[in-house]
Amino acid sequence: MSSARYRKVVNKLAFAALALGILASAGNAQNAYEGKFTLPFEAYWGGSTLPAGDYTFELASQSSPYTLYIHGQKSNVIIRAISADTGVVASSAQLDLVDISDVHTIKTFEAPELGVTFSYYTPKEKHMAPKEVRHKGLSQTEPATQASQNRMSISVQSSGR
Repeated sequence: MSSARYRKVVNKLAFAALALGILASAGNAQNAYEGKFTLPFEAYWGGSTLPAGDYTFELASQSSPYTLYIHGQKSNVIIRAISADTGVVASSAQLDLVDISDVHTIKTFEAPELGVTFSYYTPKEKHMAPKEVRHKGLSQTEPATQASQNRMSISVQSSGR
């Protein structure tokens, strides 16, 4: 075998070994954050509707674009945050929901382990007069409670990283 052919073969083998090494290290990459949560009801999240059930998720990177890979029994979705704020209010990881026009909608994901609150697309609420809620036992002369937007949180069990 001539030396030129020998160099070509060695170069091809070295390139193949380098490519395999890069692919192997990419396959073993650690996620920046992962965990699980349970939705007790159907919820809208960043353009996708998730049915009630148990879910796991991974956040591949702590840099933009902030993409969550969500896996459930009935649904697998990819959701991107529209922003990330370093002001975290919660002491434990949680999904913050709002009720917009009777649709449960995930508005933020608070991840205190990362020191970040991720915000997601939510549809605009149609401007309607606030609902009046009267409780039994209150006289009709007492003021009604204003309830234009209900808020709630769902706990997230993080695996951290």
